[in-house]
Amino acid sequence: PSAQAAPAAAPAPAPAPPGATLGVEVVDAGKPGALVVGVHVPGSGYAAGLIRGDVVLQLGSDRVDTAADLARAVRRARPGKAVLLTVRHSGGGYQQLTVTPGVVT
Repeated sequence: PSAQAAPAAAPAPAPAPPGATLGVEVVDAGKPGALVVGVHVPGSGYAAGLIRGDVVLQLGSDRVDTAADLARAVRRARPGKAVLLTVRHSGGGYQQLTVTPGVVT
């Protein structure tokens, strides 16, 4: 008989923390920023006042130059913790909104 012990099963990975979402659809704006092309109702972005045509420039301390930048910043955000969102409206005005990312379900 073999004196070797059977390999122990690998421990189950810890569950990933829930992801955050703003409930918006964005594309690259052509200029720095992420252009909002869809807003989910209800959703965090809708509750914060985001509308189609807004361009997201910053989320918290993360600068947003592309749609991918916004996706990365949202992934780093903590669901339920409010952050500042800087947007440029389609009319040209700038505004800071407070958004509370929701939990991806």
